Amino acid sequence: MNPGTPRPPVPAWQVFWALLLRDLRVAQRELPYFLVRTALQPILFVIVFGYLLPKMNFVQHGYGTALLPGIVAISLALSSIQSVALPMVQDFGWTREIEDRLLAPASPRMIAFEKVVAGVIAGLVAAVFVLPIARLIMGPIAGLTWSEGGSLILVTLLGATAFSAMGLLLGTAIQPQQVGLMFSVIVAPTIFFGCAYYPWQGLAAVPVLKYAVLINPLVYVSEGMRGALTPGLPHMPLGFVWLALTLISVAFWVWGERAFERRAFS
Repeated sequence: MNPGTPRPPVPAWQVFWALLLRDLRVAQRELPYFLVRTALQPILFVIVFGYLLPKMNFVQHGYGTALLPGIVAISLALSSIQSVALPMVQDFGWTREIEDRLLAPASPRMIAFEKVVAGVIAGLVAAVFVLPIARLIMGPIAGLTWSEGGSLILVTLLGATAFSAMGLLLGTAIQPQQVGLMFSVIVAPTIFFGCAYYPWQGLAAVPVLKYAVLINPLVYVSEGMRGALTPGLPHMPLGFVWLALTLISVAFWVWGERAFERRAFS
């Protein structure tokens, strides 16, 4: 190529792949910290409620059947939302690293999409890590089956996408000094009212709350995990779970991508 000849434009997919590889490389170096950050709380809950309390006969031994899918759902949600929201808060706030991304030959939409994809991968890693550990701690679980592998994969992908897109929105809307507020006001209620520690059908005793929690995306991930891992227990219809998670993912993506563009060029 002659010195004066303009270089051909870099294909968009190559830019996307380079950005994704860079994020995966950073995540690989910080993998132990990532696993501790996202898996410690669910595993501690498994030890207390899935192992100690049944041993002491304070909860029924069958509680683990309803608990295990919820623990996997929490790990998936926490890792997906944190892997997108926390780095983005830093990039927009202290480090301003987002400016380097915006100078890349890629549209802001592609940059936002790459962040969501990286969050989905983080969610999958956390779920794969926590599921066997929780199963090992809790021991034999009645009704647990791997026959619904396709449903398990689909729920995991849709759940990780929904919470990664939610992380995109939160990461662009929250200032660095408000990160603690995000966990207190948004993440904590999402976990406790996400039907992770109890099945959604059990809320029939409180009908108002049973339908109020349907705005919580974690409800559908938890119920979808129960439908895939313990299909013998009462759970939401999987078709309804898939539809709800798809709509939630699209809504968060549209909202978050627009917020990302406004914040990037403000």
